[in-house]
Amino acid sequence: MFPGFEHGRYRTSETEIAYRRGGKGPPLLLLHGYPQTHVMWHKIAPALAGRFTVIAADLRGYGDSGKPAREVCHTNYSKRVMAQDQVELMAGLGFDHFSVVGHDRGARVTHRMALDHAERIDKAAVLDIAPTLTMYEGTDVAFARAYYHWFFLIQPFDLPERLIGADPHYYLERKLAAWSRKEDAFAPEAVAEYQRCFADPATIQATCEDYRAAAGVDLEHDRADGDRRITAPLLVLWGGHGVVATTCDVLAIWREKAEDVRGKALDCGHFLPEEAPGETLKELLAFL
Repeated sequence: MFPGFEHGRYRTSETEIAYRRGGKGPPLLLLHGYPQTHVMWHKIAPALAGRFTVIAADLRGYGDSGKPAREVCHTNYSKRVMAQDQVELMAGLGFDHFSVVGHDRGARVTHRMALDHAERIDKAAVLDIAPTLTMYEGTDVAFARAYYHWFFLIQPFDLPERLIGADPHYYLERKLAAWSRKEDAFAPEAVAEYQRCFADPATIQATCEDYRAAAGVDLEHDRADGDRRITAPLLVLWGGHGVVATTCDVLAIWREKAEDVRGKALDCGHFLPEEAPGETLKELLAFL
């Protein structure tokens, strides 16, 4: 799925990050979302590698990256530490500054990275999210129904872990189907990889910790930011037939959070790089 890419692991100060690397040119970091891995970029990463040195990494807790033990306060799955992992990875690979594209959870890591490590980020793109604090503070019945998993996954250990662990393949496939809007969007070999990784009980627990952090320590960090804004140029893309499109004025929200924002909706659901790879690639290349 990643012709010409090499597979590696890098030891950061707290964990190990698994990644694929391919191409030549300016460095570009790709970050995936829930419940997937870096494999979600397989339809567009080879084309991006024609212009960039592409690093497609697994977030901590996901894929083949390390899965630190849970903590009571969930701090070790905050977006701050997840962003730090990726900054250390890029520095370890020789890139002190780079561009970053994140989808879903990876986009939330990208948002935090663009604030905490502004001096390192050339350009940033976030795919199919509104800021975490904005979404929680604007919760209504429609949002709670569509994003019920935000409230399910944050329940205390080990309720969601046990329920998901009873049939992780079913849960994962149900999520992919519920959030996508195009049939046959997911390559069988990609789904097999998502299944392999998500079936690991350590992954199930770690990904719950990711969401628990988002409902706690991440909100503390976001509130502490006050009026801080992303200074790097920011591209915002979202699925025109997904939940974000129907619940948010996406560009207006991000223009409150960043100084230089552009973007648009694409003809798809949540999984832009797999449902609309051609459109996603076109917009990323024009921006980057």
